Amino acid sequence: MTTTLLSTAGELHARVRAGRRAVVMTMGALHEGHATLIRTARGIAGRDGEVVVTVFVNPLQFGQGEDLDRYPRTLDADLKLAAESGADVVFAPAVDEVYPGGEPQVRVTAGPMGERLEGSARPGHFDGMLTVVAKLLHLTRPDVALYGQKDAQQLALIRRMVRDLNFGVEIVGVPTVREDDGLALSSRNRYLSPAERRTALALSSALFAGQDRHAAQEALRARAREVPATRARAEALSAIGESRAAADAHAVATAVPGGPAAVRAAARQVLDEAARLDPPLALDYLALVDPSDFTEIGHDFTGEAVLAVAARVGTTRLIDNLPLTFGTFGAAS
Repeated sequence: MTTTLLSTAGELHARVRAGRRAVVMTMGALHEGHATLIRTARGIAGRDGEVVVTVFVNPLQFGQGEDLDRYPRTLDADLKLAAESGADVVFAPAVDEVYPGGEPQVRVTAGPMGERLEGSARPGHFDGMLTVVAKLLHLTRPDVALYGQKDAQQLALIRRMVRDLNFGVEIVGVPTVREDDGLALSSRNRYLSPAERRTALALSSALFAGQDRHAAQEALRARAREVPATRARAEALSAIGESRAAADAHAVATAVPGGPAAVRAAARQVLDEAARLDPPLALDYLALVDPSDFTEIGHDFTGEAVLAVAARVGTTRLIDNLPLTFGTFGAAS
């Protein structure tokens, strides 16, 4: 299909709209993760709708010492990938189109959620991110906007902003896309040397270790619930390798076996081992949080949670996460 490159909001607003407009916001350097977002947007918009991909490196969300200047700008390649993935328009505005009066004096503030985890590591980042998302939502006027779940805290904050400030747009989260070795796709992966990349695999390995521990716990709890409170119950628990639990079957049925602490411990073990590699992994944080506010969950938590990690390998900072569901007697979502 033919994909049109536009640089001003006026050009975008002049386009005739029929069906729904779906927007995918990016900072360029597009990869397969972005392609998945665009293809998902194409499915949502349908043949009669329109998919707009924004390419804008937002200076407001880069802190002091971060990689604004070296952030990759690959507009020609981005246009090609966007076209192959089903975009109708690539909207690539200049800085003065988005911020015509210079840096805005009035900005969106992320609030308490924006001060945790990524917000603590990168002060002001989420204020800048929400400000540009608000601006781009106004400039592109979509019916639906899609964001990757790899940036889980960003997605949660965008959803909160849209709800709190009554934006008339639907927000859709799209699952993280991974490379064959498990590393989450990111524009920053290109900065990793081969040795650094091997170390960086610890991020996803840690998350999968936590996910596996969680799945085992939920399966054990479900099994305990299913067995009658008799001697047969103790024998059944013993048969699945839980001899201690067999001594008190009722306690196992009513308690969370290990719970969030065990999930954190399983992930932490992988990260601790990676810290001893050459080159080492330098952990920023490992957190198991409630996605509604990104506070740490307690031992008795039930519902949706996010296991999140951030670390540096060499000079490259990477983030990753996995969603988990507690208290449903099932595996990770």
